[in-house]
Amino acid sequence: MNLHPSGAQWGRGEIILPFIVFTTIWGTTWIVIRDQLGDVPAQWSVTYRFIIAAAAMAALTRWKGESLRLGRDGLVVAAILGFLQFVINFNAVYVAEHHITSGLVATVFALLMIPNSLLAWAVLGQRPSARFAWGSLVAVAGIALLFAHELGEHPARSDAILIGIALTAVGILGASAANVYQAREQVKRFPLFALLTWAMLLGAVMDGIIALLVAGPPVIEARLGYWLGLVYLAVFASALAFSLYLPVVRKIGPGKAAYSSVLVPIIAMGFSTWLEDYRWTWMAAAGALLALGGMLLALSRSRSVVACPDAA
Repeated sequence: MNLHPSGAQWGRGEIILPFIVFTTIWGTTWIVIRDQLGDVPAQWSVTYRFIIAAAAMAALTRWKGESLRLGRDGLVVAAILGFLQFVINFNAVYVAEHHITSGLVATVFALLMIPNSLLAWAVLGQRPSARFAWGSLVAVAGIALLFAHELGEHPARSDAILIGIALTAVGILGASAANVYQAREQVKRFPLFALLTWAMLLGAVMDGIIALLVAGPPVIEARLGYWLGLVYLAVFASALAFSLYLPVVRKIGPGKAAYSSVLVPIIAMGFSTWLEDYRWTWMAAAGALLALGGMLLALSRSRSVVACPDAA
């Protein structure tokens, strides 16, 4: 597969338009998640999101004239994918946003490309390049500066900030494992939309069990803004964005598609600055520039970056 298509390929509406749509959506979802963290426990918000998302994916699959049948082997694959992507990943990210700003979670999550590459090397035999290694080190240095700034600005919240970092790291590992798992040939043979539908549904069932154990009975919030945000996250950021993203990956390769991981935190940090009063200093600005520059360097001509859908 050619991971570095020509400009003509990028210019096709079937590539560039979906790329713009899913990147823009995922850039805005982090701040919407923040608004979900009120009266409803994070675990129940995740559960509600993927119940709705599974229904939307099922409707989209049937609208395309495709079957939802997977068979027993396919359901096992969907359960594993759902657990990694829609349980571990999203529960960790939602709870992380209790502790640190949405823009910082999005920026750290962009480092997903690093465990993606290492797991792809271990599982798929895709060895990362030296350029990727150096770019990753630069990006990590930038993230370290961002959190040094955050700790300096809020020393009393150091424990919460470190918890937020740790939870984001858990989310990254869950998403990375899901990405590498879905890239295996044994998984790619199953129809994509049906697989996504069942992964979201089975993930929602597991999310609900976790929510019952951790947060108790379901909690419902009557606020209209909560439900509008929930529908946006479920229908647009989950069903629509994933259904646009993965076909693009199959057309242009995961390396080019992974450029969305550089653009998403730029959008997310903009919303965080506007709505969460994130305070920029020279250290924060330098950290953000290093992180984004390192990611660009790592992705440049890299053949080892496995498809990395955004967590949000």
